[in-house]
Amino acid sequence: MEAEKWGRRIRAYRKLKGYTQEGFSKELGVSVSILGEIERGNRLPTEELLVRIAHSLKISIEDLAPKE
Repeated sequence: MEAEKWGRRIRAYRKLKGYTQEGFSKELGVSVSILGEIERGNRLPTEELLVRIAHSLKISIEDLAPKE
């Protein structure tokens, strides 16, 4: 359930910033399939990847974190 919430927020911010899944995965240094699994909620991002995602999107991890 938590992975699903993270994934939805990551996807929403990615789209808001105008990234395609392919372009964003290249910037992060992960495969499109890994990013897809995270966005679908099948996989939790590592803490290191969360830092890279937030940095790439120019937001804080707190902004990215699912709200209760």
